[in-house]
Amino acid sequence: MTGAPLVLTEPLGGSALAAAAVAGTAPEGWYRPRPTSPDDWATYLRQTLDGTTERDWLDRLAPAFAASGAAADRLAAVAAGRGLVVTTGQQPGLFGGPLYTWFKALSALALADRLQAEHGIPVAPVFWAATDDADFAEAAVTWAARAGGAVRLELPVPDGPARMLAEVPLGDVSQQFALLESAAGSAADRAPLEAARRAYGPGETVGGAYLALLRQLLEPLGIAVLDAAHPALRAAADPMLRRALREAPAVDRALAERTVTVEAAGYRPQVPLVSGLSLVFRRAPDGSKERVRLSEAERVAGEAATGELSANVLLRPVLERALLPTLAYVAGPGEITYFAQANAVAGVLGVPQPLVVPRWSGTIIEPQIQALLDRLDLRPDDLRDPHAAERRFAREAVPAPVQATLAELRAAIDAATAALAALEGDARVVVPEVPMGAGRQLRHRVARLERRYVAAARHRAARALHDVATVRGALYPDGMRQERALNLLPLLARHGPVLMGRIRSAIAAYAGSLVAASGDAVGTGAPADAVAR
Repeated sequence: MTGAPLVLTEPLGGSALAAAAVAGTAPEGWYRPRPTSPDDWATYLRQTLDGTTERDWLDRLAPAFAASGAAADRLAAVAAGRGLVVTTGQQPGLFGGPLYTWFKALSALALADRLQAEHGIPVAPVFWAATDDADFAEAAVTWAARAGGAVRLELPVPDGPARMLAEVPLGDVSQQFALLESAAGSAADRAPLEAARRAYGPGETVGGAYLALLRQLLEPLGIAVLDAAHPALRAAADPMLRRALREAPAVDRALAERTVTVEAAGYRPQVPLVSGLSLVFRRAPDGSKERVRLSEAERVAGEAATGELSANVLLRPVLERALLPTLAYVAGPGEITYFAQANAVAGVLGVPQPLVVPRWSGTIIEPQIQALLDRLDLRPDDLRDPHAAERRFAREAVPAPVQATLAELRAAIDAATAALAALEGDARVVVPEVPMGAGRQLRHRVARLERRYVAAARHRAARALHDVATVRGALYPDGMRQERALNLLPLLARHGPVLMGRIRSAIAAYAGSLVAASGDAVGTGAPADAVAR
């Protein structure tokens, strides 16, 4: 494929609370303040190092990392040299999930690289693969862009109760993989597709395949992938989870108070509270996960076997901060929002508030998509409305004299109707039996006539509409921002290392703004037309 994709840095988006947190304007105490200059970062690094007392964290978690190559080297350097980690994570997604999964991982890498280079201490990026999650619906779907629109790839819903995705059989995904491969077209670099083929093989689980793919693609970059469902991690997490159960009433009160203050400030909490339930799951005999009730928390803390317990979304950042020498967590907008609640949990459990930093956000525009945009005289934002572009092209296809005549006809009807209405009070005028709603009927007939012209124009504009669908599938699949739905692998296959290089360059520049710029500078991201060359 000729030419190279454009990589545009864009605002992260999200809720009003996420925007306030990124801008540094959220109420005091909800978030750990983000350093806003190199000196601030240096101070924060020293404080985090001084507060890190665990020295054997890597020994305990090494089996759950199973790291190799560059990723293993960076972990070892941190463990041996009093270093720190930058973490991020995501639950499983089919064939790696949406683009933002990879953007989060690469943002953690870029921030770790920048801090390590500027401050001279080992900093390693870590991706927490939440294979212990049970949300099959989110894990089972991905989208791939192709001519004529995006295609939805989906796994069938399994029978039985919801279980950890690390235990849910993947089944035969040959049909889904064929669609993914077809969407890649004439692949310049088949390595990403072959990695997916190996990871999503026979006998795999949904979580296991995701984990294998991440490790194949991220470890060579130096990003270690931690398996949240691995027995070694579950054993390491066990003491904190039991503590969360024993402190469950206090945690519940702190969360309730924080939720009330969030709502009182005019924001919407990301995670609604469920009365009577703790933040800890217990694995049931059938493999399903059940939230432990507050009334049973103390008993479960004393009797649960090691490995039976796991954290819900509000406890997970606190657990991660307790297990790893974490400098910062790289988050998307939803996660940033719920950190306001999670930090209240950290205070009760005596864990330092995790520092959350926003991930990079952007859009990839391939050369053929840019060519279509140019030919159609569209901008990417024109595709936000799911039907506006199609209506525009259909209407523009109607000849100008016809449009002008229809407009004159509507104006004449409006004028005549208004004149008749003005005569109603005249004693000389007898109101006819024909209702005065005749004007509405006439306008309706003109509208029907216009629709006929438009329908004929749609037929003539079929090519343009097909091209619009192609562009929309590439930029707003299923009506969502590209990064929230589209799969990365066909893009990598089509453009090879060039695309990855451009993404990494854009994210490296963004990481530099996080470290060196003021908080306001990263609040909205770079202009939407900023291109990473």
